[in-house]
Amino acid sequence: MAQAAQDLAFQQQKVIILNKQGNKLVGILHDSGTSEIVILCHGLGASKEDNIMVNLASALEKAGISSFRFDFTGNGESEGSFGYGNYWREVDDLHAVIQHFHGANRRVIAIIGHSKGADVVLLYASKHHEVRTVFNLSGRYNLIEGLEESLGKDFMERIRKEGFIEVKINSGRYRVTEESLKDRLSINMHEECLKIDKESRVFTVHGSADQAIPVSDAYEFAKILPNHKLHIVEGANHIYAAHQAELSSVVVGFLKETLHQGTDA
Repeated sequence: MAQAAQDLAFQQQKVIILNKQGNKLVGILHDSGTSEIVILCHGLGASKEDNIMVNLASALEKAGISSFRFDFTGNGESEGSFGYGNYWREVDDLHAVIQHFHGANRRVIAIIGHSKGADVVLLYASKHHEVRTVFNLSGRYNLIEGLEESLGKDFMERIRKEGFIEVKINSGRYRVTEESLKDRLSINMHEECLKIDKESRVFTVHGSADQAIPVSDAYEFAKILPNHKLHIVEGANHIYAAHQAELSSVVVGFLKETLHQGTDA
């Protein structure tokens, strides 16, 4: 038992990385002893402790693939203020993480994001081109959609009148301001995806029963990304509540397939 605990401590290590604002980003490194590493990005109001992040890291570890799951600015253990928008700030957070590992002589072979984190990894790939494998897990194609469902009717009028809207989620509450809303609405995912390097490979996974972000968004991504593969998880909701094992299996399978192709090339 003592040896098992020691092995676990060796494999999982807390790592703190400074972003460009000087805030501490806190993450967990699952080290399988490889120089290659995968970065995992959580969704809105979630954290590195989200079931999807933890289970993916565990599945990658079992496959002998190192990974790093971390909290974006203002989420989980990381410093800074939480923001409803901040898509590009989270892209910068991801960039800081990737640069950290490059500086430690580790090669980031894939970036994986869920929900808002999926949009962040796609935006990252549109701006930076050094990571050629991107996993879009239940990302939103049109950021204008879904606002009324989450914020209520007349949300813009209420924000202008009261200064913000308070939204309740499983992990607590957060405030949506006009500035953070404009940050989201300023992003055109269609245009940004067209900037992704044609050599990059994008894998989209989406649940057929996703009520937070409809599965139709996955098909929209499939239409515009040239080097793309799509997998629909039948019956899965937005958080893959009853389909965690299938999600992990699909992601690890896609990643192994890509690594194998890279070896053959």
